[in-house]
Parts: sequence; C-alpha cells; structure tokens
Amino acid sequence: MKPLMSYALVVAVAVALDQWIKHLVETGLVMHEQVDILPFLALFRTYNTGVAFSMFSSFGDTGLIVLSLAVITFVLYLASRTEPGQVLARLGFALIVGGAIGNIIDRTLHGHVIDYILFHTPVWSFAVFNLADAFITIGALIVLADEFLGWSRQDDKDRPSAD
Repeated sequence: MKPLMSYALVVAVAVALDQWIKHLVETGLVMHEQVDILPFLALFRTYNTGVAFSMFSSFGDTGLIVLSLAVITFVLYLASRTEPGQVLARLGFALIVGGAIGNIIDRTLHGHVIDYILFHTPVWSFAVFNLADAFITIGALIVLADEFLGWSRQDDKDRPSAD
C-alpha cells in the first residue's frame, strides 16, 4: 500500500469510528443525563454549536464549516511539506483531519457537534468532548512530539563528534 493511502485509511477509520460512536450516543443516551463509568469519567450527551469550549458559536454553522475546511486545508498543506520519513507527523496530521471531518459531518447534518465524554471530579469538570476532538488533540500532540524529536535529531547532527 502506498504511504499516502495508509494515511487516507487512518482518516477514513477515524471518521467512521467517530460517526459510529456518535450514532450510538444519539440512539442510546438520554440528553444531559450523566452515566458514570469511572469515578472521574462519565458519558454525558450534549450538543456544541461552537468549536472547542463552545468558542465561535456566533459564527453559525456555515461560518464554522468554512473555518473547519480552512483548517483542514492548512493541515493538509503542512502535511504535504513533511518528509516521507516523518511518519509520526503524518499520522498526527491524518488524525487531525479525520477528527475535523467527523465534526464537520455533525455540523452539516445536525447543525451542532455531538459531544459525550466528560472528565470530572466532585469539584471540577472538563468541557464535554467527543472522539473526533480527541483525535484532533492526540494528532496535534503527535505532530508536536515529532517536531521536538526532529529538533533533537538535528541538534545531534550539528554537534561535533568527540572523535
């Protein structure tokens, strides 16, 4: 399989998994009812009309779809500039694109993004998110890790040898 196809497969699997789980959430979870899984983790179905932390909800569906498509275009541009050996970065970019497409599908079909993962303690809770958001975050962390590893490798090449 050509390398580009393997990254396209990562995108497709991320989108399919995200949409399948969101379908299960929509058909199986009551809106705004917390289902505890662990003391710090619950399922909590809600809708997000913005992006992360409901930011930019005033942009409306069309504005957020356009913004998301611009971000995907920029991420694909960055991915195209990576070296073939930057497998981690390319994997990270594929996860970002897959997550973004998953949320665009929600916004296009439903007018909002379906969120359902809630990390919490008795006195604090994180914003409710979904698998697509997790893919985007993990993908960004992978890209950053690859960049730091690349800097480290470059620093090693630039150091004079101790021979």
